[in-house]
Amino acid sequence: MNEMTENAIITAASLIGAGLVCLGAAIAAGTGNGHLCGRTIESMARQPEESGKLMTTMLICVGLVESMPILCYVIAIVLVFANPFIK
Repeated sequence: MNEMTENAIITAASLIGAGLVCLGAAIAAGTGNGHLCGRTIESMARQPEESGKLMTTMLICVGLVESMPILCYVIAIVLVFANPFIK
């Protein structure tokens, strides 16, 4: 009975942790992408002749910003479905 209770606590903590990780990753990625795209549009308005280079750089940076939430989601999925802490 005691072992089942420990597994239930570990599972509940893992689910809560996975939810918080996904929440934080979504908020951070949305904020980061919003700032990045907004600043790029401001730069394009100031220097329209450089808009091609700015757009390319922005797309690369958006990909880099989005890579961290993807890694967070993978860790959350591992915690939920293949929990290494449960005996």
